[in-house]
Amino acid sequence: MQSYDDDWTDSQRALYDECYQAGSDWADDPDTSSDDVQHVINLAEADDDAFQDAEIDYPALVDAVTQASGVSVTSVPASHEDPGFRGFTDGVRDATADDTFGL
Repeated sequence: MQSYDDDWTDSQRALYDECYQAGSDWADDPDTSSDDVQHVINLAEADDDAFQDAEIDYPALVDAVTQASGVSVTSVPASHEDPGFRGFTDGVRDATADDTFGL
């Protein structure tokens, strides 16, 4: 289920929406390995404190943010406060069946 922060701007919400759709499409793609899906689900479930202001260069996530924002990026902040990160991980988690990976 899509969820926004109350203080996000319209452009942050649009970035979230596009990354959410990209994450959902990526998780549904039969060419996406289950290990990769599990990795992103683990990121989605992790507490932001575990990331310690890290940047993630996970290719599918970087590609989604680049395409959605129109800006070439090489990494994405690993934070649920970041609309690109949260949109992609929420999309993957929501596209994955509840009985998959112990969800």
